[in-house]
Amino acid sequence: MTPFLGEMIGTALLILLGNGVVANVVLNQTKAQNSGWIVITWGWGMAVFVAVFTVAAFSGAHLNPAVSVGLAIAGKFEWARVPAYVAAQFIGAFIGSFLVWLMYRPHFAATEDQNLKLAVFCTGPAIRGTVSNLISEIVGAFVLVFAVLFLAVSVFGLGALDALPVGLLVLAIGLSLGGTTGYAINPARDLGPRIMHAILPMPGGKRDSDWGYAWIPVVGPILGAVLAGLLYLALQDPSNVNFR
Repeated sequence: MTPFLGEMIGTALLILLGNGVVANVVLNQTKAQNSGWIVITWGWGMAVFVAVFTVAAFSGAHLNPAVSVGLAIAGKFEWARVPAYVAAQFIGAFIGSFLVWLMYRPHFAATEDQNLKLAVFCTGPAIRGTVSNLISEIVGAFVLVFAVLFLAVSVFGLGALDALPVGLLVLAIGLSLGGTTGYAINPARDLGPRIMHAILPMPGGKRDSDWGYAWIPVVGPILGAVLAGLLYLALQDPSNVNFR
């Protein structure tokens, strides 16, 4: 398996299982309807575990443009590889969200609340405010990337044995920091499925894809990753970073 294919398959698994648990909790007439935030955060943590474990040996399992950027800034990943990784991550996000839509079509049809249908695909703030929402995504992604940088054991990123710690890391972020914006912390995870929500026919109808908010879960995680990479460099060797 090539690194490109690994990132594509890994991200598809991530979104299938991650957005799948959201669908299972929020859509009508599922076995897990209304089972709550703890189920969603655990589901996303295990989605990360499965995805990372499956493809880490092939691509390092970035599965997130913010992780790729953070690793590159920290010197653990070649900048020349970043565009291909990001492209693979977005393709995987398209595939994963399509599979969630396909699997849960009867439950989309049974759900009248158009906001819940959108929530299956992408994040949204509990209290809408540009600055506070952006800060939430920056902080969440910073924690993710900063911790991942200390787990990254190869030039590509993560090893297979790092799958469980990364899954637990995402679980911790969701439990502690996720209640404000839904902790996208991953531009591909949010924007890819949001695009799919916009173009896929939705049984029972759908609302707009909230494009006015869509830039925050893209820009925020990238800024958080940049800050994490710079701090990591400064801690390793302060001479590597000039803050003046």
